Amino acid sequence: MSGKIIKNSRNTENAPKCAVSTHSVAFSHYNNISAQLPINPKSGKIEVSCVKEQTKQCLENIKAIVKSTDHDMSDVVRINIYLKNIMDIKVVNEVYATFFQSYLPTRTVLAVAALPMNDALVQMDAVITNGEGTHPQAPCDLVKLVRNSENAPKSSVSSHSVAFSHYNHISAQLPIDPKTGNVVVGGAKEQAAQCLKNIKAVMESIDVPFDDIVKINIYVQNLLDIEAVNEAYTTFFPDSSIARTVGYVPARSVVVASGLPMHALVQIDATVSHGDGTPPQAVEDRHGIVIKANNTDHAPKSSLSTQTVAFSHYNNISAQLPVDAKTGKVVADGAKEQAAQCLKNIKAIVESINHDMDDVVKINIQLKNIADLDAVNEVYPTFFKGDLPARTTIGVSAIAMDALVQMDAIVSNCEGTPPAK
Repeated sequence: MSGKIIKNSRNTENAPKCAVSTHSVAFSHYNNISAQLPINPKSGKIEVSCVKEQTKQCLENIKAIVKSTDHDMSDVVRINIYLKNIMDIKVVNEVYATFFQSYLPTRTVLAVAALPMNDALVQMDAVITNGEGTHPQAPCDLVKLVRNSENAPKSSVSSHSVAFSHYNHISAQLPIDPKTGNVVVGGAKEQAAQCLKNIKAVMESIDVPFDDIVKINIYVQNLLDIEAVNEAYTTFFPDSSIARTVGYVPARSVVVASGLPMHALVQIDATVSHGDGTPPQAVEDRHGIVIKANNTDHAPKSSLSTQTVAFSHYNNISAQLPVDAKTGKVVADGAKEQAAQCLKNIKAIVESINHDMDDVVKINIQLKNIADLDAVNEVYPTFFKGDLPARTTIGVSAIAMDALVQMDAIVSNCEGTPPAK
């Protein structure tokens, strides 16, 4: 690759527009789709009240965005589904299956405390392939690698892993013993360990080491369980002697869910580096790309996560709380001020790797009170000069340190990461 790869930010008239996000933001070989609510794009309103029709509308909106970029739904590699009631998942799956018939993307499902519109029962976002790349990359007809393992629990609605270009996406793993098909006995610690064992089994089945994970998302039903989860987590990371030597741990986000499938206490998904790429990438592009992890003193540090983990043409930013890096405490005042602090922390991390906020392609926002969304939106656009990133916003029942806001991000990385010497 040569020259500066340029983001391609696009909106379509066939999906609901939003003043604080862009429908799709493509960079390199991926395209990030903003969360879609069940809004009719013609009326701008939620016109149906049943979850089945709302699910269909969310997927129709995603499909309209995908089609507007000259892609189709078979190019989706990941879907995240946010429900008001986890018991609605069976109905959602009936509709979902009609949109994905050629193959099943990776997937994460959870119930949340609130969605940006009171009448919404479901919200979905997506990541799609972008084989043509973004200017000035030369187009490349890359092939998705869709795989399942016998050593992890299988699902009728998702694939274990979907690799494309230099990333591999792992579906959310529940604490299910693949031999019995049941949730393991025990509390959050045991369940977290089983989730991670399942992720490890998926990765081992495709000959990928555990330390190739660049981003982990942990979903818990009770924030008080996070200490028990961390006890299990630290037995898995760092995994190799090399990672232990440098103290490498992935970027990480923790989300408090109101409900998880199978009444689980914990669920975990992952994004994995894929140095070999997908065919027909040239041999010189397929081997030896290294993970580049970085921390800065200008943002809060954590022993459990790296602030930013770059691989190939993307950079993954750990979830940022509204913590002042100098004091180590949550800033006072309300959601607007806390949102500003989260964004300041992300900005400090982004600038520490010689990027700026307009290199951000996706932002995920968690709010303790969804009514604070207007206050957050007042400050949010002031951090960006160009087109706004793709975005997902959810309401959660709790955030660490009793914060009102938490945000994580994905950043374009046009310089890529260097090959191993």
